[in-house]
Amino acid sequence: MDLNSASTVVLQVLTQATSQDTAVLKPAEEQLKQWETQPGFYSVLLNIFTNHTLDINVRWLAVLYFKNGIDRYWRRVAPHALSEEEKSTLRAGLITNFNEPINQIATQIAVLIAKVARLDCPRQWPELIPTLIESVKVQDDLRQHRALLTFYHVTKTLASKRLAADRKLFYDLASGIYSFACSLWNHHTDTFLQQVSSGNEAAVLSSLERTLLSLKVLRKLTVNGFVEPHKNMEVMGFLHGIFERLKQFLECSRSIGTDNICRDRLEKTIILFTKVLLDFLDQHPFSFTPLIQRSLEFSVSYVFTEVGEGVTFERFIVQCMNLIKMIVKNYAYKPSKNFEDSSPETLEAHKIKMAFFTYPTLTEICRRLVSHYFLLTEEELTMWEEDPEGFTVEETGGDSWKYSLRPCTEVLFIDIFHEYNQTLTPVLLEMMQTLQGPTNVEDMNALLIKDAVYNAVGLAAYELFDSVDFDQWFKNQLLPELQVIHNRYKPLRRRVIWLIGQWISVKFKSDLRPMLYEAICNLLQDQDLVVRIETATTLKLTVDDFEFRTDQFLPYLETMFTLLFQLLQQVTECDTKMHVLHVLSCVIERVNMQIRPYVGCLVQYLPLLWKQSEEHNMLRCAILTTLIHLVQGLGADSKNLYPFLLPVIQLSTDVSQPPHVYLLEDGLELWLVTLENSPCITPELLRIFQNMSPLLELSSESLRTCFKIINGYIFLSSTEFLQTYAVGLCQSFCELLNEITTEGQVQVLKVVENALKVNPVLSPQMFQPILPCVFRGIIEGERYPVVMSTYLGVMGRVLLQNTSFFSSLLNEMAHKFNQEMDQLLGNMIEMWVDRMDNITQPERRKLSALALLSLLPSDNSVIQDKFCGIINISVEGLHDVMTEDPETGTYKDWP
Repeated sequence: MDLNSASTVVLQVLTQATSQDTAVLKPAEEQLKQWETQPGFYSVLLNIFTNHTLDINVRWLAVLYFKNGIDRYWRRVAPHALSEEEKSTLRAGLITNFNEPINQIATQIAVLIAKVARLDCPRQWPELIPTLIESVKVQDDLRQHRALLTFYHVTKTLASKRLAADRKLFYDLASGIYSFACSLWNHHTDTFLQQVSSGNEAAVLSSLERTLLSLKVLRKLTVNGFVEPHKNMEVMGFLHGIFERLKQFLECSRSIGTDNICRDRLEKTIILFTKVLLDFLDQHPFSFTPLIQRSLEFSVSYVFTEVGEGVTFERFIVQCMNLIKMIVKNYAYKPSKNFEDSSPETLEAHKIKMAFFTYPTLTEICRRLVSHYFLLTEEELTMWEEDPEGFTVEETGGDSWKYSLRPCTEVLFIDIFHEYNQTLTPVLLEMMQTLQGPTNVEDMNALLIKDAVYNAVGLAAYELFDSVDFDQWFKNQLLPELQVIHNRYKPLRRRVIWLIGQWISVKFKSDLRPMLYEAICNLLQDQDLVVRIETATTLKLTVDDFEFRTDQFLPYLETMFTLLFQLLQQVTECDTKMHVLHVLSCVIERVNMQIRPYVGCLVQYLPLLWKQSEEHNMLRCAILTTLIHLVQGLGADSKNLYPFLLPVIQLSTDVSQPPHVYLLEDGLELWLVTLENSPCITPELLRIFQNMSPLLELSSESLRTCFKIINGYIFLSSTEFLQTYAVGLCQSFCELLNEITTEGQVQVLKVVENALKVNPVLSPQMFQPILPCVFRGIIEGERYPVVMSTYLGVMGRVLLQNTSFFSSLLNEMAHKFNQEMDQLLGNMIEMWVDRMDNITQPERRKLSALALLSLLPSDNSVIQDKFCGIINISVEGLHDVMTEDPETGTYKDWP
C-alpha cells in the first residue's frame, strides 16, 4: 500500500466509518477489514492518528484499528503477520514525539505502545525505555505527561508477564530504572506539596497528575520487579517513606475542597499509597516484615484514634482496615503449633504482631469497632425510612458492598476476634452485661449502641459458644425485646431476629423453636418492612438448620406461608423478591407434601410475577427454583400447573432464546422434576422435547441432566416417545458418541439400555444405527471396562428380549466384518465370557448370564463349543445375585 496515494483513500473510508448512517458505515467497515492484512495499512493509520489537524473521531478510530492490528498481526507466527521492516518503522514512529493533545487518544496510544512493548521490548525495541526516560525529563508539560503516561502503561504491561525468561528481563529492567523512578516520583511529589498552598488549582492538578502516574510506575516496579526486595535499600527506603508521604497528603486534604477534581485525584493518590503496601504484603510477606510495626501503628492511629479526625475518608479507612486484616490473617506470620518447626522469618513476624497487639490495643480496637463503626449512621437510618428495600440490599451485599465501610469493619472484627478471642471475649461479654434489660425508646443513642453490641455478638457467635448461655439469653432478654412494638425500637427488633439467625446453627435448644416460630409469625406482621425482610432471612436459616423438625414447624406453616406470600407481593425490588422467593422455596422443600393445602395463592401469583420479570433473568431463576420445589411438593397434582409450567420450561430450555443463558440450568432441573412427578405423558409435555436436540449439540455441563430427562420420557411413555423422537435422538447420539468423553458415552448407552429394557420390541429398530457400534466394541474388546460393561448390557438386552433382531444384526455385522455368522458369533461369545469381570453390577452380570444362557437351546456347534464358558460365568453370576433368607435359611435371587 503506497503511503501517499493510500492516505487519502484510507482517511475517506475512516471518515465514512464514523458515520451514524448504517448504509455508509457498513461498507466502510468491510473495506477496512479487507485492508487489515495489506502491507503499509498500519503505517497509514499511524500517519492519520498522529495528525492533530484531522477530526478527533477519525483519529480515534484509526488508533483503535491500529491497536486491534497489534493483537492480530504483530506476532511473527500470526497469519498475515506484519513484515519486520514495517514493524521497525512503526516502532520508531510511535515514540517520535509525545505531544497528543486529546487525553482519550493519548491513553489509547500509550496502551498500544505497551502492547508492542509486551511483544518486542527489550530485544527488538531496546530504545523504548531510554526514550521514555529522556522524554519524562523534558520541561514541556504536555510531552512530559504523555511520556509519563506511556511509561506507566509499558511498565504495567511488562510487569504482567509471567514466563520465567520474561520475569528475568523485568527484574533487570526494574533494577536499572528504579533509582530514576524514585527520584522522578519524589520530584513530582515535592512539586505538588509546594504548589498546594499556592492556590493555583491548574498547577496543583498538573503536578498531582504526574505524582499519581509516577507512583503507579513505582508500584509495579516495587511489587513485581525484585525477587528479594528487602535486600534492596532503595525499595525499602521508598516503602518506609510512604507513611510520611501519606501523612503529608492527608494533611493536604484540609486545604483542598471536597468537591473538585483535585480532591478526587488526591484521594486516588492516597489510596494508591495503600495499594502499594497491600500489594507488597500480598506478594512479599517476609520482605514486608520490617514494615509490620509501622503499618499497624499508622493504620490503627488513623482509624481508631483522634489522629484521623478531619483528614480520613471512607475508602482510606477501608484500605487501612484491609492492611490490618491482612497482617493479622497472614498465613506466613502464623507459627506452627510446635514453634521449633517454624521458620525464623515467621517467628520474627509473629513476635512483632504479638508485641503490637497488647491487651489495651486490642480492647481499644474492639470497643472502637463496636461503639463507633458498627453504629447505624444518619444516612443509613434515612435510607431505612425512605428506601427500606434498598437498605436491606445494601446490608446484605449490594453492588457497592466490596468497598463499603460497614462490611469491611465487620470482617476485620471477625478476624481479630478469631485471632485473639481469649483476650477479646471478656471485653465483649462486659459490653453485653451493661446492656441487660429493656432500653429506653427515647434514647436513640442507647438503642444504636445496643444494636452494635448485638451485631458483634452475632458475628462472634462461634467464638462465644462456650461463653454465652444463649438459650437463657434468648428467653430472658431477646424474646422480650422482640415484643417491644414501639417504632423507635425497630432497629433492635431487626437486630435481635438477625442475631438469633446467626446463633441458630451454633447453639439453640430444639425445645425453644416453637417460641421462635411464634416470634417469627409476629414479626412477619411487623409494621416495618425491613424487620419483616430480616425475619424472613432468619426463617430461612432456621428451616435450613440441621436440627429442624417438621413436626414442630407444621402448626405455624399456614400462617408463615401466608405472611411470606404477602411479603412477596408487597416488595417491589427484584433483589428483594428473589430473596423472599428463596425463603418460600426453602420452606416448601423442607415440608414437602405438607405444603399442598397452602400453595394456591402462590400458584396463582407466579404466572403474573414471571410476566413482570421479563427483563430480570435472575428473578426468573428464583421463580424456577421455587417451581422446582413446588412440583416436588405437589407430586402428581403438579399436573394442574402445566398451563403455566410447560411454557416456562419451553422458554428456559430453548437455546435459540437469549434468556436461556441464565435460565437453562434451572429450567432443565424443573423439566426433570416435572417428568418425575408426572402421572402420565401429555401432548404438551411431549412437545417440549423438541428443545432437546439443540441441547445435546451444546455438549455442555447440562448433558447429564439431559440424559436423565430422556430416561424420564422413556420410563413415562416409551412407545409414544420413541415413535415421535427416536430417529432424531438416535442421530444426535451417533454424533455425540464421536465427540464426548468416556463417561458421556456410558450415559448415552445407558439411555439406549433403558429403552431396550422398557420397550424391547420397538427400541432395537429405533436405535438400530447405534447397535453396530456396540457390537463392534464388543468384538474388538473395548479397552475401557466401564464402556465394555455398558456395551454388554445393551447387547444382553437385545439378545435376551429380541432374538430375531439380534439375528439380523449378527447377519449385518458378518457382512461388515467379512466373516461367517457362526464365526462372528463365536468370537463375540468368547470376548463376552473373557470380559465378564468388567461388569461390576450384580444385576448386569445376571443379565449377561441370562442372555448367554438363552443361546444354549440352539444346536449350533459354535455355541455348544462355548458351553463350559457360558455355564462357568452363569454359576459365578448366580453366586453374585443369591442372598440367604434369614427366616428360612434358603438362598434366593435378590429382587
